[in-house]
Amino acid sequence: MNRVRQALISVSDKSGCVEFAQGLSALGVKILSTGGTARLLEKAGVAVTEVSSYTGFPEMLDGRVKTLHPKIHGGILARRDTPAHMQAIEAAGIAPIDLIAVNLYPFQATVADPECRLGDAIENIDVGGPAMLRAAAKNHGGVAVVVDPADYARVLEEIRTGGAVGDATRFELARKVFAHTAAYDGAIANYLYSLDARGKRRAYPDLLNLQFVKLADLRYGENPHQSAAFYRDAEPVQGAIAGFRQLQGKELSYNNIADADAGWECVKSFDEPACVIIKHANPCGVALGENLLEAYGKAFATDPTSAFGGILAFNRALDRATADAVGKQFAEVIIAPRVEPEARQSFAAKGNLRVLEVPLAHAAAEHDYKRVGGGLLVQSPDARVLEARELKVVTRKAPGEAQMKDLLMAWRVAKYVKSNAIVFVKDGATVGVGAGQMSRVDSARIAAIKANNAGLSLERSCAASDAFFPFRDGLDVVIDAGAVAVIQPGGSLRDDEVIAAADERGIAMVFTGVRHFRH
Repeated sequence: MNRVRQALISVSDKSGCVEFAQGLSALGVKILSTGGTARLLEKAGVAVTEVSSYTGFPEMLDGRVKTLHPKIHGGILARRDTPAHMQAIEAAGIAPIDLIAVNLYPFQATVADPECRLGDAIENIDVGGPAMLRAAAKNHGGVAVVVDPADYARVLEEIRTGGAVGDATRFELARKVFAHTAAYDGAIANYLYSLDARGKRRAYPDLLNLQFVKLADLRYGENPHQSAAFYRDAEPVQGAIAGFRQLQGKELSYNNIADADAGWECVKSFDEPACVIIKHANPCGVALGENLLEAYGKAFATDPTSAFGGILAFNRALDRATADAVGKQFAEVIIAPRVEPEARQSFAAKGNLRVLEVPLAHAAAEHDYKRVGGGLLVQSPDARVLEARELKVVTRKAPGEAQMKDLLMAWRVAKYVKSNAIVFVKDGATVGVGAGQMSRVDSARIAAIKANNAGLSLERSCAASDAFFPFRDGLDVVIDAGAVAVIQPGGSLRDDEVIAAADERGIAMVFTGVRHFRH
């Protein structure tokens, strides 16, 4: 391993760089730096040589040219194991640069501002930084390159204990650099390809670069003969399932993760204490309560048969009483923002039960993605939340206050049920769910059948349809089952016929103006 004798530090994100430079300097490492970084280090008392002084060539073009010089790139790129390289730089009066700490102009942060002008974006495209990073990463056999301030402490400790950065660490840091510069270049391309001929920015660029970080290889995919892995967005989304912490249980499977995501996204949409039970990506029971124990009991009652082997999601810290109740059924995964120590004790006897903690946050990913043969579908997330004041009462009878709450809950649950979706709700709990049928009428019938099988009455319930009723037959099935109020998008050519049917049957109906297809 080559001892670290000279380092170049030039960072846009200056967090931790002073302490890093001080540590290197204390170990006898000579520090080169540029511009604002050099001034910051000098102010902190670190001995620094400005790059322009080192190269003998002043910065020019408003700082666009400062590190693009043979004394810099020769010192980085010379192979330490190739005598001809070392003789060449020595003859040119170039000293090796053994460590690079560089991060880049904040292009992503700049273009995140919707008011960003093209000129501002262009000025925040770093040239010298990526060149140094790529050079050092290419020559990682002899050069350590740090792009992430989180790595400063580890690198400093290796130099302190051994005088050099180990081979494995240099390789890992180099991989990180190439991923970082790829994401940086991808962000630039995404932005430029999002501009139309007049420079106006569009939501979907003509060319799209994506980057994901692997969290784990999975035992298998949807079925045992399929392989699978779990990736998260390169920029983590707060409150998303990919930010989970597993407290106990077997390794998560592909289907566990997919179902857990469905449950987590549904349960965190409620402000009240809530429980969501998921089976095969569909909610089979959703309920609100004064506390989680009450919510769980009502959710489980919706469909105890389907709840067997399901995924349970909660939006409050999971307490012992709820954990004890949940422990009486067979579940695959439990998710909550926090699991109290007493609840963990309750689950401890169930060694295979997967228990996850996920921070509760409501930020949504910028886009949803779905792979198709040879391509990718991209859309904005279905993040629309309706309030009572936005609903349009279209029947002679208007829903009462309690009915309006149940209608809004049914509508919110329908968003997470595979289309065609029919959801019955009564007193803050689902009492019937019909999912994934080619006919809306069949979904309504299935919801009624499942309610009957669970011993639940749909009398005086409220029902949601994720899309409009194209004919009155679907509405009639819902009313025959016992619904006294219905929420649906509207927009059918036969809306008048459906509204007339609702008036004829004496129920209340409201239109949302939006739909919740889920495929």
